[in-house]
Amino acid sequence: MIDIKFLREHPDVVKQNIKNKFQDHKLHLVDEVLELDGKNREAKLKGDELRSKRNALSAQIGSLMKEGKKDEAEQIKAEVQNINNELAENEKLEQEYDVAVTDIMMKIPNIMHESVPIGKDDSENVEVEKYGEPVVPPYEIPYHTDIMESLDGIDLDSARRVAGNGFYYLTGNIARLHSAILSYARDFMINKGFTYCIPPYMIRSDVVTGVMSFEEMDAMMYKIEGEDLYLIGTSEHSMIGKFKGQILNKADLPYTMTSYSPCFRKEKGAHGIEERGVYRIHQFEKQEMIVVCEPEESYEWYDKLWSYTVELFRSMEIPVRTLECCSGDLADLKSKSVDVEAWSPRQQKYFEVGSCSNLTDAQARRLGIRIKGEKGNYYAHTLNNTVVAPPRMLIAFLENHYQEDGTITIPEVLWPYMGGTKELKPKKK
Repeated sequence: MIDIKFLREHPDVVKQNIKNKFQDHKLHLVDEVLELDGKNREAKLKGDELRSKRNALSAQIGSLMKEGKKDEAEQIKAEVQNINNELAENEKLEQEYDVAVTDIMMKIPNIMHESVPIGKDDSENVEVEKYGEPVVPPYEIPYHTDIMESLDGIDLDSARRVAGNGFYYLTGNIARLHSAILSYARDFMINKGFTYCIPPYMIRSDVVTGVMSFEEMDAMMYKIEGEDLYLIGTSEHSMIGKFKGQILNKADLPYTMTSYSPCFRKEKGAHGIEERGVYRIHQFEKQEMIVVCEPEESYEWYDKLWSYTVELFRSMEIPVRTLECCSGDLADLKSKSVDVEAWSPRQQKYFEVGSCSNLTDAQARRLGIRIKGEKGNYYAHTLNNTVVAPPRMLIAFLENHYQEDGTITIPEVLWPYMGGTKELKPKKK
């Protein structure tokens, strides 16, 4: 949510930002909120005037009673009561305006960073840089579920019987590899100075609407029936929600945390052939990183965060690239975002394995996360980034470490987490 003061002073900038995101259907919101905001400010001014008048009259009542002028005092009491009645109606109007203004402001997208490329959708995202040499081996790479099945590492049929499509059983060495990657990612981030955290896996609705747009919530979140609770789609939701309504001390900033959680997503929409298996699923696990910091430090942290993901993947010998998200592909609360994509030698293209975003003060305004300043409190900036999200990470891992005889090589950084195992061999049929 952007600053209402900024919108008042720069409505054309806000409208151009909406146009740059190809959301012209939201342009009318700017004029609507300006009109409501004007009425709201008038109502608040009237309320201040009424309270001031009431206080002045109330002060007279005591003096008149002391002077024995009871009738005059009673007249003023009646006048004060009329003001109280008028004030009650005015305060009700103020509250209605407050709710209406906030409702519209929640729908107006955050101001994008000036460097964000203008484009309609993800097809116009811009490659920034490649890391590592993408290799296509002289032999065929099987589909990832076929590789897993050759290692007795996945059971999709049983999962369908138990939970339906979009779920899986990971078993044996594949399950161990999955956990090993998460454990390595955890320690990798701890070694970067981040605090490890396991958050709640459910959050209340006021946290949900604080961390994401209504459109994202409807497309992603599972609601717990009969309770004001939602299953998290990523631990970022819980982690940012941790600071809800807090006034933070400057000396404690930045907060740098890495969190583990299972994630639950509806994943609405049609799934293509490359989204079979474990590419797009309803339940998965993820290691996340979040930062809450001073506004002037957020873009420095932004560059650090995505670079950590690149470093992690390269340490596991997986080629990756960074892809700048264009305006039309940028979620409403984000000011700037970059995807990290891993190389798929089977598909001979890159696919998304992580996303880094700077939300500036958009989430902080929704959740009331402020920093105590010498000249008044101000809103913090929040950032989030994927460290690693198996099992999608397993697709990149298995394809890039698949050998012609069907074995999977394990990079050295994972040996301690795999009990010294250096390769996985397919089961003989």
